[in-house]
Amino acid sequence: MAEFLLYVALCLVGFALVERRLSTTAITGPIVFVLLGLLAGPDVLGLVGSGDVRVTTVIDLVFQVTLVLVLFTDAAALHVSSWRRDAKLPGRMLGIGLPLTVALGAIVAAVLFTDLGFWEAAIIGAIIAPTDAALGQAVISNPRVPERIRQALDVESGLNDGVSLPFVLVFIGLAEEAQGARVLATFLVAIGVAVVVGVAVGLASGRLAVRAARSGFMDPSWSGVLVLAVAVISFLAADALGGSGFIAAFVAGVAYGAVARSRVAGDQALAGPLGGALVQVSFLLFGALVLQPALGALTWQVVVMAVLGLTVVRMGPVALSLTGLGLGRPTVLYLAWFGPRGLATIVFAALVVKESDLPGVETITMVAVVIVGLSVLAHGVTAYRGSERYGAWASTGGDSAALVKSGDGHGHRVRPRLQRPGLTEPSSR
Repeated sequence: MAEFLLYVALCLVGFALVERRLSTTAITGPIVFVLLGLLAGPDVLGLVGSGDVRVTTVIDLVFQVTLVLVLFTDAAALHVSSWRRDAKLPGRMLGIGLPLTVALGAIVAAVLFTDLGFWEAAIIGAIIAPTDAALGQAVISNPRVPERIRQALDVESGLNDGVSLPFVLVFIGLAEEAQGARVLATFLVAIGVAVVVGVAVGLASGRLAVRAARSGFMDPSWSGVLVLAVAVISFLAADALGGSGFIAAFVAGVAYGAVARSRVAGDQALAGPLGGALVQVSFLLFGALVLQPALGALTWQVVVMAVLGLTVVRMGPVALSLTGLGLGRPTVLYLAWFGPRGLATIVFAALVVKESDLPGVETITMVAVVIVGLSVLAHGVTAYRGSERYGAWASTGGDSAALVKSGDGHGHRVRPRLQRPGLTEPSSR
């Protein structure tokens, strides 16, 4: 284990030294760390193996902590005023595109995997629906891309983790239980507890942080520690009371941000870099202990499901959700293609393993693993070049009129959200 920890630390040092340069190439952080994970796995260097229960526990903890932190910070960074003015694009993608993606994914999975029950197929549709902007940094950070488009993808990826999770939970319940009323009651309790806990923890911590900062009782260097602690508290409190810890972390982030945003100096100074590092470590662990074993047990159905999940299942519903907005084909294609699958899909698949005893759990997790691995590669290598080509098209006029119409009609500049963990803004060549 010591050798593996040293390997992880050396990987982080090496990546830190070249990260800025790589941000303007087709080589993304997730690609690098997944490859480093494959190298460290039991079939190559053998620095870590998946048979150790302690290792499995650590992996699960890293994945969960990372997702909790990302959910909280994404939610805390949302500007409600900007969201109200610019809600049409991400609102359609979340309100129409996401449910259609879940439904279409379930149908495709049911056709390909005839041994799965319908609700097991629906679980696949739900866990492959959320997107992860960290897999394609340039897509939402390239300044040549219109700000409304970057904002739409950023807001979508920030919110769809929390929106997709209830689907996963209720489908697990329906797959295991014959009584729909019981499933619905359990689902409502879990969501209700999570919302109440999230609001209470977020508002209370936000108000305390603002008072402590204004009175000079809290040093800015500790406000970042406070954010990390609040995210963890919201998760653990909801989980202990029978609610969904992930939903509670997201709701707590929204509540905290509404109260404390821009009023507490330095509250994101620690969460951003730490979140970025944890995301990359998660992809290294994913490559070493999750993806490598899966590559030896691939079936054609899993490969086809992964390919369709990144194309037809994602792009069709998004394109349909944007109908009538007057957007050009390049804009629709950009929004539809750049929906990479990442950390949330991995954690949701682990949740299925942990919370259920379904006969199709192996197929479900295999699909999740392969679609994330394929997405890391496909979306990673196309992110910078795709954003540059789309940005060049947009700079000639593109969808300027349609984008103004989709907002408030005044052509205002959207206030940027706080930087998503692990994202940097690449310089234009």
